[in-house]
Amino acid sequence: MWPPFGDPTPAVPLPAPSGPPRIVSVNVSRGGVPKRPVSQAWVGPQGLEGDVQRDRRHHGGPDRAVCLLALEVIEALRAEGHPIEPGSAGENLTVAGVDWRELVPGTVIEVGGAQLEIASYTVPCKTIKGSFAAGEFTRLSNRLHPGWSRLYARVIRQGVVHSGDHITLGTGNSDSGAN
Repeated sequence: MWPPFGDPTPAVPLPAPSGPPRIVSVNVSRGGVPKRPVSQAWVGPQGLEGDVQRDRRHHGGPDRAVCLLALEVIEALRAEGHPIEPGSAGENLTVAGVDWRELVPGTVIEVGGAQLEIASYTVPCKTIKGSFAAGEFTRLSNRLHPGWSRLYARVIRQGVVHSGDHITLGTGNSDSGAN
């Protein structure tokens, strides 16, 4: 079972990436969580078309336009006993095959027809507590559990993303702004 609150050591090590880098689920919501899968979505400067955030003070906007989480993180959390599913932690893109610890702020990724720049680690919010045993939503805190956090990205190039799209990793911003 999950370690006690505040224990910085995860019970299960983060697994290596599985398969080629790809989007496994594109997720949107009319507000709040869980976000539900859709086959595709337009990604613009404010995020995915059809996705709404209830609390715009803490969610959304150009520097938090897209939220990402690795399927490998979700599977490891499930192995710890958490009932997390793709989209239930509020991520727009559930990805797989990416070395999650290498995605740091400033990293540029090509996802489908869009280009994103990782802007920051997310701060977990209590609205995702249903995805965690005993409501321990801080399990996704980068401060407490480095390398396990969801990520926020800004949109460098707008475009359509589909479930199954390949992901290409870069190292820096190659375009000059959101088109």
